Amino acid sequence: MRNGRGIGRRVSALGCVLAGALLAGNAAPQVHDVTVDVTDLRSAKGEILACLTSSKKHFPDCEGDANGFEARTPANGKARIVFRNVPAGTYAIALLHDENGNGKADRALMMVPKEGFGFSRDAKLRMGPPRFSSAAFRVTDADVRQTITMRYLF
Repeated sequence: MRNGRGIGRRVSALGCVLAGALLAGNAAPQVHDVTVDVTDLRSAKGEILACLTSSKKHFPDCEGDANGFEARTPANGKARIVFRNVPAGTYAIALLHDENGNGKADRALMMVPKEGFGFSRDAKLRMGPPRFSSAAFRVTDADVRQTITMRYLF
């Protein structure tokens, strides 16, 4: 009988370890904040419109992206935007300084933005907005901070 109890205890202990592993696997996914500090605003007029997406298809405007994050903040000397509860993944951010407050990007000559814009990792323009991969950054196991320089063509 002595051996029987020992085996039972070992099986019971193994069951506890496996149950703990299963519960840990079902834990809520980790989420983090992504904070964006916006620099070089040319005026305090209007607001900053921001889009954070993990979708190449929906970059840079997030339109139609059910999993994208959007935010707005007044344009002041040092604008800051915080996207809260962002799951781990690869993301890109696009900003628009909507100086006239009409909620859209105003353009000159049909394509050239008249208002300020910026992208995560300060990705550069190349005959249009940068590719997702140029602006992409990872959210892994800690909060993320990005500094984005606002750029103006006019």
